[in-house]
Amino acid sequence: MFAINKDLFKQIYKLIKSYNNIVIARHIGPDPDAIGSQIALRDSIKLTFPNKNVYAIGAGVSRFKYLGSLDKIDVTTLEDSLLIVLDVPNFIRVDGIEDLKYSKIIKIDHHPKEDIVGDVDFTSNNYSSTAEMIAELILNSKLMMDTNVAESLFMGIVSDSERFLFRNTTVHTFEIVIRLLKDYQIDFLSLYDKLYEKGFNECKFEAYITDNMTITENGLGYLIIDNNEIEKLGLDSSAASVAINKFNFIRELYCWCFVTYDERNEIYKVNIRSRGPVVNEVAANYHGGGHAYASGARISKKDDIDKLINDLDKLCSDYLGKENE
Repeated sequence: MFAINKDLFKQIYKLIKSYNNIVIARHIGPDPDAIGSQIALRDSIKLTFPNKNVYAIGAGVSRFKYLGSLDKIDVTTLEDSLLIVLDVPNFIRVDGIEDLKYSKIIKIDHHPKEDIVGDVDFTSNNYSSTAEMIAELILNSKLMMDTNVAESLFMGIVSDSERFLFRNTTVHTFEIVIRLLKDYQIDFLSLYDKLYEKGFNECKFEAYITDNMTITENGLGYLIIDNNEIEKLGLDSSAASVAINKFNFIRELYCWCFVTYDERNEIYKVNIRSRGPVVNEVAANYHGGGHAYASGARISKKDDIDKLINDLDKLCSDYLGKENE
């Protein structure tokens, strides 16, 4: 059982109460945890303080539109804002705050600490997801929740724990989920349909990855994905980040990574997963980071992709060596 930090939650509530303009941001390339947490906290604050201006900002992802709508706002028009940063530990990966004038920060994040430090800071990698942290905050403060808020948080928790399969799932995770299900009558089966329904072309994309992935003798699987394959199947740029979690529990793989090229920003995006070796320190060497077993990186030079793959392969080799000692 986690110790509930009621003093911290009071500080968060007090700071929210003291601002009329509140901007909620999260990381670039968002997932259901990031967007679900954003929308849930925004809507909770609006329920509690109907007269406040509360905005959830950042680029949307069409496949996650079932989570709700983000706000289109010119942040340069806002003065003396409170910035709430969710699900991201470093400023370089925060989406949409470049021109925002803010005076204080609340940070809520389940990643290991990096350069963002909030004036009020709720950072802990003991949680399955940022959505679990937001749920705990709302359930133990004067912030309000309704069924819509509870559903957004439920989907964030389920997604980031991969249906409670990942190591970051704890007894506390289930306790929070039970509260959401019991107190807000969530129809979780219909929410699963939203989270996991997919088109047949997504199955074909997973087959393409399976057929073309290289697996080293140390148990590293990797693939530099051809953008033409994604376009041919009518999928968007988030396809690789969605598919990455489908390759857990494969006997021959200890670690796997997918590389895609973002032509608009002229950068290679790398998704990394592991079921043994700790990968976030390697990712940090390539302008990335994340969790011990789920990380990402952004690479500008193609030569650095080979270096990253070699580093991950060595990591797997070292891991196997320790396993066999």
